[in-house]
Amino acid sequence: MLTLTGVIARPFKVQEVYWAAGGALLLVITGLILPSEAWKGVTNGTDVYLFLSGMMLLAETAREERLFDWLAANAVQMAKGSPLRLFSLIYIVGIVVTAILSNDATAVVLTPAVAAAARAAKVKNPLPYLLICAFIANAASFILPISNPANLVIYGQHMPSLVHWLKQFIVPSVISIVVTYIVLRYTQRKELVGTFKQDIEIPVLTQGGKSAFFGIIVTGLILLTCSSLNLQLGLPTAVTGLLTSAFVILRAKKGPASIIKGVSWSVIPLVAGLFIVVEGLTKTGIIQSLGAVINTAASSDVNVSVWGSGLLVALSCNLMNNLPAGLIVGHIMQSNPIPELIKSAVLVGIDLGPNLSISGSLATMLWLVALRREGLTIGFWSFLKLGAVVMTLALILTLGTIWIMNR
Repeated sequence: MLTLTGVIARPFKVQEVYWAAGGALLLVITGLILPSEAWKGVTNGTDVYLFLSGMMLLAETAREERLFDWLAANAVQMAKGSPLRLFSLIYIVGIVVTAILSNDATAVVLTPAVAAAARAAKVKNPLPYLLICAFIANAASFILPISNPANLVIYGQHMPSLVHWLKQFIVPSVISIVVTYIVLRYTQRKELVGTFKQDIEIPVLTQGGKSAFFGIIVTGLILLTCSSLNLQLGLPTAVTGLLTSAFVILRAKKGPASIIKGVSWSVIPLVAGLFIVVEGLTKTGIIQSLGAVINTAASSDVNVSVWGSGLLVALSCNLMNNLPAGLIVGHIMQSNPIPELIKSAVLVGIDLGPNLSISGSLATMLWLVALRREGLTIGFWSFLKLGAVVMTLALILTLGTIWIMNR
């Protein structure tokens, strides 16, 4: 728990990776787990590391070539001075980026692009448009298996085929996205009034930017194909990300240093440390006990368990962040015969639940960091009051959709 608290709260402003790695190292030093068990925990996350590496390379390459700046600026121009239209256009861009590049990419690369476009257009208040980047990053993160690293963590080597995934999650995803949009837009209605400057300068989309866009499309198609064939997504993502970056660098005649430096590589040891911590929790028997509780609840009343598990997991994400929560729940689901209906509810809770608070997911925390770099901020309580409305309504209606679909 101290490790998880350190990752979320960052005492003494120490980065999350040091808390996760330090906690994992402490488990080994104190003999609570053997080095071989720690290594097993590390290797359990291989597919996730490869997935994250590929996606981060893709996102940073596109950001370096100002692809997202170009998209945001075009959205401003297409809005024709209407704040409501701009809100909708940025929301659509956020959905696409999240679906294809994952929720972390939306938080990291779309946020500064939206902030820059909002400044250029001299909008009344940029925060409503920036809030989109935070909320859609989680609300749209179960459209596809590749939309959230947590999806890989939960299912592991038992990832459903693409056809099965779409059958199970496409309708709940639409409900999650639409409800989040309606509630978020309603709560921000007082700020979305008047007009703004239309004739802003649109960045030139370079050959490198076009190549990055093409690489993202190709990557999406490859990953969808792999998913439909029920193959793991980590290696294909890493390979396509690396090839796209190399192609863009060669075509733009640039050095690789800027892209390599821009990638948040510390995320990899952070996740590895959390995998080791979860391995330690497995040895204590806590995870097995939780699995037994879920099995007992499911055998008594699956319908009640759907609501209970979805809501409980959603709340847990905001107490310990959805990444460690996903690792724990994923270990339980992969080690126990959990009904498919409950697995779906848990996935929605892990992906959508973090919209309650700024500590709910890695994507939201990355969004907050990006926000601060732009000289903007939002307090914990301010976000919580908004998230309590946006997330709760979306979660209840999305879980309700899953329950109805599987009756």
